[in-house]
Amino acid sequence: MSDGYHFKSTLFEIEPGEDEEINPGRFGRQAAAWLKQKLEQKGYRIEDIINEDWGRCLMCQRTPFSLWVGVGNIDSESSESGKIVWHCFVVAELAFFKRMFGKAAEVEAARGKLDATLRAILESEPAIELVSE
Repeated sequence: MSDGYHFKSTLFEIEPGEDEEINPGRFGRQAAAWLKQKLEQKGYRIEDIINEDWGRCLMCQRTPFSLWVGVGNIDSESSESGKIVWHCFVVAELAFFKRMFGKAAEVEAARGKLDATLRAILESEPAIELVSE
């Protein structure tokens, strides 16, 4: 399973003051909004975008386990569009007691499906260049 995807793109601009919502040098409001729209087109029902210390969280589901996509920038060395390296990744979280009752395979299947969808979204956009970390 992947640990996420790193990419560059001219699609996303840094909006003035957006890092004041989370942490200095942490961006991704436009990238998160774009991914939200793309995931919804693929049938995922995404809640409002959640600000986190490291970037943005796109919650796909909360029950019977949490399934979400994280997105944010890797560094804040450059705020010039197209030079920022973005990182997005899929997380599936299952409570310990539920893991004991054999739900881990179901969780991993959902994570794998979302990861494959995320990769397909990124690969299908000509303005996104996947890069190595």
